Amino acid sequence: MRDLIARALVCVLALFTPSARRPEPGRHTAAYLADQPTPTDPGPWGDPWTTPTPAHVIERHTPLLGEDVPLVRPYVAGFRPPQTETEWQVERRRAAAFASAGYDYPYSYPGAPLAEAVLA
Repeated sequence: MRDLIARALVCVLALFTPSARRPEPGRHTAAYLADQPTPTDPGPWGDPWTTPTPAHVIERHTPLLGEDVPLVRPYVAGFRPPQTETEWQVERRRAAAFASAGYDYPYSYPGAPLAEAVLA
């Protein structure tokens, strides 16, 4: 019953309000999907910027490459393998957290195959 009342109300409102009528075809009709002419004047923002960009602006927007900077990262310089069992547990938990987030973490343990290659 509610559906019938709602449909009747929509039909009555469509008769009295011009905004409820659709002057354009619906999105899923063939008339809507037909080729429509492109606008001829895109406006003042349609043309690209015509003056050259200054060098300092280009440098500011160029991404910084880490291999070009001759510094040793603090996480590389201060690395030492865990010594106590608690430190190993923290290391394993950190590796599990990184793995669950999708990051590759170079975790190793004593006696692991290729441990020297991972930590070197």
